[in-house]
Amino acid sequence: MPQGQPNSVPEDGLTTRQRRHRPLLAVHTGEMKGKSTSAFGMALRGWNQGWSIGVFQFVKSAKWRVGEESAFRALGRLHEQTGEGGPVEWHKMGEGWSWARKKTGEQDHAASALEGWREIARRIENQQHDLYVLDEFSYPLHWGWVDVEEVVRTLRDRPGFQHVVITGRYAPQRLIETADLVMETNKVKHPMDSGQKGQKGIEW
Repeated sequence: MPQGQPNSVPEDGLTTRQRRHRPLLAVHTGEMKGKSTSAFGMALRGWNQGWSIGVFQFVKSAKWRVGEESAFRALGRLHEQTGEGGPVEWHKMGEGWSWARKKTGEQDHAASALEGWREIARRIENQQHDLYVLDEFSYPLHWGWVDVEEVVRTLRDRPGFQHVVITGRYAPQRLIETADLVMETNKVKHPMDSGQKGQKGIEW
């Protein structure tokens, strides 16, 4: 798509402006790092447009504050103080079950995931945010903790103008088929291949 020009224009009765301003469902999946980072980049651009941003982390530990969380919380405070940008909410769903499996069982993690999704579905019904980042949400779908068809139906029929971006490996095929934008990250090289662990400023 050179210079952002579409490859084809469908005969759907929409004007160029109407088609351009449709709310999007994006999926960032694949084996390589950068999926969440790209989603947070979208959220940053949305914040700059004055959008309400809702971030919901489904896998990372509730005790682990990633760099993006600190930055977006600061942007939320800036909006409250000056009106610049848009409001920001950042939620960690459950206790971060990928890091807390020894404390509670899989059944508890599954229940937390489902509860988190139901809260998001309520917000979507109420048109509470302009952009939702469902970080690592593909995992509860892949593990069968949240029903894929229910998610697809809710996102496909969402009212108003609400963008949604879902990140994580193993995105279900039904979700990929429903999405407007799908990207897949593939590894060519990674520092871990040579024994190097993650480092601050790069991974968090």
